Amino acid sequence: MRFGIDRLVAEADLRAPLQGRRVALLAHPASVTKDLTHSLDALAACGDVALAAAFGPQHGLRGDKQDNMVESPDFFDPVHNIPVFSLYGEVRRPTDAMMETFDVLLVDLQDLGCRIYTFVTTLRYVLEAAAKHKKQVWVLDRPNPAGRPVEGLLLRPGWESFVGAGPLPMRHGLTLGELGAWFVATLKLDVEYRVIEMEGWRPDATPGFGWPLGERPWINPSPNAPNVWMARAYAGTVMLEGTTLSEGRGTTRPLELFGAPDIDARLVMAEMQALAPQWLEGCKLRECWFEPMFHKHAGKLCHGVQIHTQRPGYDHEAFKPWRLVALAFKAIRRLYPGYPLWREFAYEYEHDRLAIDLINGSPLLREWVDDAAATPSDLAALAAPDEQAWLDECQAYLLY
Repeated sequence: MRFGIDRLVAEADLRAPLQGRRVALLAHPASVTKDLTHSLDALAACGDVALAAAFGPQHGLRGDKQDNMVESPDFFDPVHNIPVFSLYGEVRRPTDAMMETFDVLLVDLQDLGCRIYTFVTTLRYVLEAAAKHKKQVWVLDRPNPAGRPVEGLLLRPGWESFVGAGPLPMRHGLTLGELGAWFVATLKLDVEYRVIEMEGWRPDATPGFGWPLGERPWINPSPNAPNVWMARAYAGTVMLEGTTLSEGRGTTRPLELFGAPDIDARLVMAEMQALAPQWLEGCKLRECWFEPMFHKHAGKLCHGVQIHTQRPGYDHEAFKPWRLVALAFKAIRRLYPGYPLWREFAYEYEHDRLAIDLINGSPLLREWVDDAAATPSDLAALAAPDEQAWLDECQAYLLY
């Protein structure tokens, strides 16, 4: 199969509309061609693309800034002689001056298929800026490694943030190119928008179910996104960022496991099984011990659970990561009623709202966890209508 960047580099006719235009690229470390050339270098090598600027999202254009709220500076690329603007530094929306440096913006970002991944919000911001400044935006499409399944509550009005670009469910099932079309339509943006589509992407094909395993190597789109298995679990495990539990940052399996020094993972797993065994289907859970080298509980031995999403224990349609991690929170609350589960700290430049609520796009999940009388069926009753509504809405934007 071929990603959007591979087609653009290989097909001169696709590049023809760029002739005589100043071109900018929004990219990150995973923005590479099939032969692992960074997209900025590949476009420069074409000889007929006039690169005028580049942009880097969270974690940077080429580097790997660890964790949230670790900013990247602007800099000048000495190889290509162009400015590189940071959209995760002094600003998160491109300034008027930045927008004046180009005519067409190419967006080549590897997404994880989850609403709170900040590249989704950055796409919205550049589309809004492009509409204001009458610039073109092309998305060079890439796979959604989590595939087409949809899960989670829709973000509620008033809960927009840098980890909540709009009324999406946690696991949205779209590619970035499809999401861009949804933004253009729902925000009623007057912008020239184009998707350079992939060739041969089969989101339901085994064994990748979204990622072309065996055809393309995985490159970390962010420092703690080391593999496809993490991408599959991320729509659930990202919620751990809003808790005092370790999500495995500081280990070799970030966002595939969770735990803490002061919980008994065996009891947690047993309680989850007793509460909603159907929410544990599609994967294998394993008791584990781990010691983070940095971040939460650094240097402390944690008792935890690893979520395994590899074959033979993986069922793509049955796996529900958002429900699974929500169930873990519920089990901990039941076993340890006074446990300080919710982490109070500044999260993605928000200081007045709990991170767990920002991540979920409302207080609804936290309130369900903390309500001793609330059952798994109550959460399902909240989520199922949202999921069906999104499935119905997004049909109009599917390209594959």
